[in-house]
Amino acid sequence: MRQRFFLEVAANDQLVAFCPPEVIYHQSLKKIAFGSKSIEVDFRAHPDQKDRIVISKRMQEELQFPNLNIPLHTFIEDQVLFIGPLVGIFTSGFSASQNNPIGERTSFFAKLISVNKTVGAVPFVFGEQHIDWEQGSIKGFFYHESVWETFDVPFPNVIYDRLPNRKSEENPKLIKVKNRLQKEYLIPWYNPGFFNKLDINDRLQQNDIVASYLPETHPFTSFSMIEIMLSQYGHIYFKPKNGSLGFGVHQIIYDKHHGDYYCRYQDPDGINRLRKFSSLEKLFNRVFSKQNLDRMIVQQGIHLLRKGTRAIDFRVHTNKDELGNWHVSAIAAKIAGVGSVTTHKRSGGEIKTISEIFPTEECELFTEKLSKAALNLSSVLDHNIEGIIGEIGFDLGIDRNGDVWFFEANSKPGRSIFEHPELKDFDLLTRQLSIAFAVFLTEQALHHPEELFQ
Repeated sequence: MRQRFFLEVAANDQLVAFCPPEVIYHQSLKKIAFGSKSIEVDFRAHPDQKDRIVISKRMQEELQFPNLNIPLHTFIEDQVLFIGPLVGIFTSGFSASQNNPIGERTSFFAKLISVNKTVGAVPFVFGEQHIDWEQGSIKGFFYHESVWETFDVPFPNVIYDRLPNRKSEENPKLIKVKNRLQKEYLIPWYNPGFFNKLDINDRLQQNDIVASYLPETHPFTSFSMIEIMLSQYGHIYFKPKNGSLGFGVHQIIYDKHHGDYYCRYQDPDGINRLRKFSSLEKLFNRVFSKQNLDRMIVQQGIHLLRKGTRAIDFRVHTNKDELGNWHVSAIAAKIAGVGSVTTHKRSGGEIKTISEIFPTEECELFTEKLSKAALNLSSVLDHNIEGIIGEIGFDLGIDRNGDVWFFEANSKPGRSIFEHPELKDFDLLTRQLSIAFAVFLTEQALHHPEELFQ
């Protein structure tokens, strides 16, 4: 049974662990472990210390345990008492700055690590250059009492993938590190990889529960395909297969009364454009002359709910908790900027809560519909994608008929919605759940490894 205790370090060199009676009751424990390190010790009941386990300074040093005064979980398997979990957050882009060790993303990681006490885990940040393979240890970056510190710690129980972009993800050196830690050391690794739009769409299409959420989507093959979709839907979206943050998204509109084509997009200078063309060929020659069209997809246009003339879509975050169950952890509405093809902030978009835009009855209805769709989509993706997924950010829309549409799934969702003052609590919740899931994975790896390493 999983429990939480403080780990207290006593100033002696005994190899004895003093535990509350319920920890060692009916257990013949022989070892204590932290991360990948374990040592043989004697276990004795300590009835006066019901909220803590006491170890010696020598044990702390041998286990490479950073004494951060955090209540930790205990797991028992094969006569070993595991303390933790120790959660490695893997990323790249480290700097030499002591105050900003991960560059401009330092504040995000500081906030992520700061959930350690409420979750009961020891999270730290590291990169491939911080691994000592011979010693089986890692120079980890810890955020403790508002200061960044480094400690040498064992290999972690679980690794949370926070690589920042596809370029780092495709780095051969980082791929080698990920494969080695997963295959040789059997460390569960969650949220690996950025999603490919077409791949996600194909996988979701195969499931009847969520197929109704999907707009018609195809890889670009010809102008005739676009003509057919324009005649059917009136407008389409033309965007990169592996794009993010709304970069490269174009809306193409056909005016059937006058036979004109319009293209709405953001130019390289960040200006929202709407240009008119007499033919689709001219549009492509002018707008896409320098682009590799093989990397693009064509997607059905949806007539979304609007605030005035501005389209509205929704960001819905889902996370798994420490029991491995999916939850909707945040919902925000995003209003497109004036003349913008997307709802992103850099294009003039605004973040709002649903209750700021819709009256109470509609707010409740839309929240229920979006939550149901996001949980269905999470479950289907979870069962149809390789690797372990612990969080997803969905971009969803609701059309004028009240139907929900799926636009995109993000394995490493951005966090711009949490700049809204009324979404601060959801910011905290998403961070707590993303680390709490590591508690579940640690337990699974110890008790049911066959379910993780099939």
